[in-house]
Amino acid sequence: MPITKVRKILLVEDNPDDEALTLRALSKCGVANEVDVVHNGQDAVNYLRAQGKFRDRDPDDLPQLVLLDLKLPMLDGLEVLEIIRSDEATRTLPVVIFTSSKEKSDLTKGYQLGVNSFVCKPINFAEFSESIRQLGLYWLLVNEPPPKLS
Repeated sequence: MPITKVRKILLVEDNPDDEALTLRALSKCGVANEVDVVHNGQDAVNYLRAQGKFRDRDPDDLPQLVLLDLKLPMLDGLEVLEIIRSDEATRTLPVVIFTSSKEKSDLTKGYQLGVNSFVCKPINFAEFSESIRQLGLYWLLVNEPPPKLS
């Protein structure tokens, strides 16, 4: 029987407190996937394309899920999403916008650009953890990921 490799999660988050909370919540709910973290939109694009400081990363080893904040330096989350959806290699990659923004325009634009899910970060840690737990259960266990393009 072939061994299935557990694919990574890419967390795109510039706020160190939200990064720590997300990593803690993922660990607390038993998510076994390794999490790679980048802190700005340009690094997210470079990571996915295996460019710049990520040039040694295998470009075919895409994450199983991208958790994407919106308010990011260099390129904002919507710009990153637009780049992800315009690239054949990443077009079907599951992307969840996980943000503090409750702006209707962000929600609308995110879905217009092809986000798979839009989740507002709860302020309360217990609710934050529960959101992460539910995201992890659905996107990493229940959802059938898209097949790799050859």
